[in-house]
Amino acid sequence: MVIDGLPGGGAEKVVVTLVAGLLAAGHRVSLFSLRRVCEYALPAGVDYQVIEDRCRHPLRKLTELRRRARQLDNAVQVAERTGGEFDLVVSHLHKTDRIVRRCATLRADKTWFCLHGVFSASYLKHRRGVSRWLKVRKIQRVYQQRNVTGVSACVLEDLKSAFRVRLRREAVIANPFDIAAIKTLAQAPLTPPASEFILHVGRFHETKRHDRLLQAYALTNLTIPLVLLGKGSEEKTAALRAQAKALGIEQRVIFQGFSDNPYAWMARASLLVVSSDSEGFGNVLIESMLCGTPVVSTRCPGGPVSLLQGELARGLADLNPVSLANVMLEIYQQPPDLTQIDFTAFDTQRVCQQYLSLISADSAER
Repeated sequence: MVIDGLPGGGAEKVVVTLVAGLLAAGHRVSLFSLRRVCEYALPAGVDYQVIEDRCRHPLRKLTELRRRARQLDNAVQVAERTGGEFDLVVSHLHKTDRIVRRCATLRADKTWFCLHGVFSASYLKHRRGVSRWLKVRKIQRVYQQRNVTGVSACVLEDLKSAFRVRLRREAVIANPFDIAAIKTLAQAPLTPPASEFILHVGRFHETKRHDRLLQAYALTNLTIPLVLLGKGSEEKTAALRAQAKALGIEQRVIFQGFSDNPYAWMARASLLVVSSDSEGFGNVLIESMLCGTPVVSTRCPGGPVSLLQGELARGLADLNPVSLANVMLEIYQQPPDLTQIDFTAFDTQRVCQQYLSLISADSAER
């Protein structure tokens, strides 16, 4: 596994869960991090290596990708001399992919790029003309005729259609969840701010659209608090506080900050809301339902539409505050029955087996 770093994000959490699952299944796993940042407890037995770039040259950005690819190549060669050749390499997040793509040591048939988000929403949304064309070309240079997995079908389709990328091999593999651990952590002691509250879990980032959430919450006229479990820059936090004040809801919006156990919050919430413009998968939707709490999500590009099927589809809202407010009220007043949902497709061991099957596919092809 190769990733840019391990701060407290969703993709990073997925990687740690995959590593733990593969180790539990008896496999040797190396985790190469390209930055010295790690906010997760790493599973025992993982070969964890930080490949840090110490270059401080004024023009270091011009040679960063090539230089860091050489550093990664060196680390891979040392690891393979001591532990044997890797059977599977999975690269996570786009900056990492750009570096891995330039590695001479990593064989293309064994290397898979895992996409965690909808690229067009992240990279093309505000681009026009030459700027847009250049970004498309950069994406093509990384993924054209390479092996790519997507956490949802929408993620892969977006890459192929918006960027005109033809893939060598492709696979849709859902994110893994340690279901037993989540249910245990959900029972941890917690004193919530109220007996009922609405919850949003996620960093303060433009794509998460907290502004849409605050507008929708104000429109519901609900008196139960809205708890924001996450953090962001001082500037973004101040802007959201100012918006809450302007909407007259500042006394009902609780900026709770980051929690290392969001499941205890999910289990006690009346409703969890996703208000994003795009979600590659939508981890919190599965996590919240595992904790027994109903969910609402925007019908955004990515995973939510495929995750919320059948009766759960009542929880999908259009990408505007009025629709989101109406759906929030409906699900709060008439929550769906979550007791009959089968979550086994998201179990860590089942997802890990799908990754291991990529090895068999490539071996058969060779």
